[in-house]
Amino acid sequence: MIDWTKTPESLEKELKRITASAKTKKRFADKLYKVWLLRGEEVWILIHIEIQSQYEENFPQRMYIYNYRAFDLYQKPVISLAILGDERVNWRPDSYNYTIAGCEVSLKFPTVKLLDYEESWSELEASSNPFAIIVMAHLKTKATTGKLPQREQWKWKLIRGLYEKEFEREQIIKLFEIIDNMMTLSPELQSSLESKIKQFEEERTMPLMSNMELRGIERGKEIGKEIGALENARNYVKTVLKMRLGDIPIEIEQAVDKISVLSILDELLKSALTVNSFDELHQLLEQ
Repeated sequence: MIDWTKTPESLEKELKRITASAKTKKRFADKLYKVWLLRGEEVWILIHIEIQSQYEENFPQRMYIYNYRAFDLYQKPVISLAILGDERVNWRPDSYNYTIAGCEVSLKFPTVKLLDYEESWSELEASSNPFAIIVMAHLKTKATTGKLPQREQWKWKLIRGLYEKEFEREQIIKLFEIIDNMMTLSPELQSSLESKIKQFEEERTMPLMSNMELRGIERGKEIGKEIGALENARNYVKTVLKMRLGDIPIEIEQAVDKISVLSILDELLKSALTVNSFDELHQLLEQ
């Protein structure tokens, strides 16, 4: 059906516009790609990943909203695909529809249940498809909840398998990052894992991951945490202001978003709790 000789194109900018227009509590579709069918037709694929443990009643509706928003904004045929990473065997949403006064709206979409792959573990291990590695990491993350020593063992096995499957170096680095972020460990077990990686490097003429690359990945994680902390701090300030003073003027919101120092945002939060007007806050921001 899809011509895989043509490289899919990621459409991040278009995805942001689609999700920003969707009035749902969960404003995200995970990936949007442009692909080509074997007959040459261009189509878009919307991939939604649902990994929450709780039942989400509105998930099919979200699938429908993103599908029609993508078509409405860009007039492109859209394939919506759901990837479900939860542990509920019987939760398998595959359609959305409603009927009113003789008018019927319906969307049927394919669903992949990662839990089903537990019965195909040997096939996953033998596969050279990078997605198989991600599925195995997901399944073992779920299976080792509260069992971190076992998780460390599985994490090491999967990382070592990246090299043994002879993936390209860039693929190894990307898959390593995914596994590392998914299968979180205690500092002690993470240190043990890194020692195994270092020893593995020394035994190979071509290292799995250089120390520089490992440090780069670790620094990337630290930067991600810093960005998340800044975003949370900005949101706290804006939430307090909105609760106390009402709708926030755009110039105030933009000024808050430009602050990139946590200590300044902490002080601003204190001020947000005491100021009596946006004019008063604006004066503080200009100091």
